[in-house]
Formats: sequence, C-alpha cells, structure tokens
Amino acid sequence: MSEHFLTVEGLGKSYPPAGGKASPPVFRDIHFHIEQGEFVCIIGHSGCGKTTILNVMAGLERPSEGNVIMEGREVVAPSLDRGVVFQGHALMPWMSVLGNVAFAVKSRWPDWKKAQVEAHCARYLEMVGLGQALHKKPSELSGGMKQRVGIARAFAIQPRMLLLDEPFGALDALTRGTIQDELLGIVQATRQTVFMITHDVDEAILLADKVLLMSNGPLARIAEIVQVTMPRDRTRNTMHHDPQYYRIRNHLVDFLVNRSRDYAGAAADARHPPVVRPGLADGPEAAIPEPASGRPAARAVHS
Repeated sequence: MSEHFLTVEGLGKSYPPAGGKASPPVFRDIHFHIEQGEFVCIIGHSGCGKTTILNVMAGLERPSEGNVIMEGREVVAPSLDRGVVFQGHALMPWMSVLGNVAFAVKSRWPDWKKAQVEAHCARYLEMVGLGQALHKKPSELSGGMKQRVGIARAFAIQPRMLLLDEPFGALDALTRGTIQDELLGIVQATRQTVFMITHDVDEAILLADKVLLMSNGPLARIAEIVQVTMPRDRTRNTMHHDPQYYRIRNHLVDFLVNRSRDYAGAAADARHPPVVRPGLADGPEAAIPEPASGRPAARAVHS
C-alpha cells in the first residue's frame, strides 16, 4: 500500500487504431505522487495527455495501463471525494447560483434540511465573492462569475481532492488574477489537496508546491518535477521580488521552449525523472538523465 495520499503508477494511454493503423501511446510510464494538502500543477504542450491524466485521476476515463491509488484504494470511477472543475463552467442554466451549488451539496449530504444546505452553499459562495448573487441565473453572470460558481460548487462538497483542468484559461487577465487569489486563499484555509492543469508558468509558480513538466506527445512522460521552494505565503504582488522567482520561471520556460521535445520517446530506463529544485535546494544537485536526442538537459539552479 502506498504511503502517499495519491500515487500514479505506470500510467499509459493508447487509443484504438484508426483506419487499421496503430498509433503510438499518447503517454506512457507516468509516475508521480501527491501528498495530502499539496498543490501540484502540470504543464506541457497540447497533445501530451494532461487532461487524460486528470480524467483518469477523476475516474472519468480508464488508462490503458497502470493505475491511480488514492488513500489506499484504486480509482476506477467518479467519486464525490474528488471534485472536478473544468474550463467550461458546466452550470445548469435553469437553476440559480445557489441552486447549482445546492444540487451538488444535496448529492453529498442527501439527509440535510433545506436551510442547512443553503447556509452551507452560501458560505462557499461568499468565499468566492458571490454572496450578493445567490439568486441570479447563469445568464446574468460574467464568465469570471460563472467560474467562481464552479469553484464554489467543487469546494462545497468538501472533496478529499480537487482536480482543476485549466479553470481560468478563458478569463481575462484581471479576472483570472482575482480568482487565483481567491482560490489560493481557500486552499490555504482548508488545506485542500489540488491537482491542476495550466499553461501559465506564473500561475504555476504562484499556486503550486511542485510543478510536473511533461514532454511532448506522443509517447509523452513526466520529464521533470520542479519543487517551488519559495515561501508558501507568496502573493502575486510580492513573489517577483524573491530571487528564486526568476530562476524557477526561467527553468520552466526553458523546458517548454527548448527541452520538452527532446524527452519525447525517451528510453524506458529514464522514466523516473529526478526531482529538480531551482532556488533553495535542500540537497546536492540531482543528476538529470540526457533526453532522447542526446542533448544535455538543463541542470537545477541553486541559490
């Protein structure tokens, strides 16, 4: 039995042949673990299988190989222990803001009285700044407000883990920043465990305890795991003053721009990536195996 809160072991995904011709796996040999209360972001180019990995963790899709173990049990189906927020808000248009959240809460606690359900929902809607919009319909809300409802709904069922698939990707920069701050505040207050897909490097640095970097697909894999060693109480307005910020950011951007393709289809003996610690590393620099192309991989940057 795994000692970690969640463990992904040897995950791989292939799809049936199209037109009689087999295609290579989207990804293979995906190994990582998440501790309780940890915020993990995953970054990679389109087509590397990030959303498929999240769907497997949510129990919405089955892998071709490998498994996901959460608190000692294999994930094989959706569960209210895992709340999911997608880029699309998926609100029911005929229900009010309160009704959309209450629908999920009543599924979680079917014996609760109406007043108890509504008070519980109102608490989480207040957390995301929608305390004055309880009785509005989705058609009366902006895109950012709709995403807030989705986040409140996910938190309101008090899942053991939150899975976020680019939930802010369609929002303007100002709204995105505001909701990121709200999310960070709720996560820190509840010690929620979070797995989040993002394409935004700064978002990952702000929110995550560690960042998983995926190589390009097909045959994608977790090439590096970067621990964000900046203080946990960092904020959007202060984190760029930390000298670690630019080291970490440059490392992530360099991977996405220059190195992600070099790991694609790498040998199986390189499937277990090293932990890379830009910034305040707490140990000797880990050796990073050379990618498939033979071009040396970048080394961790130490302060």
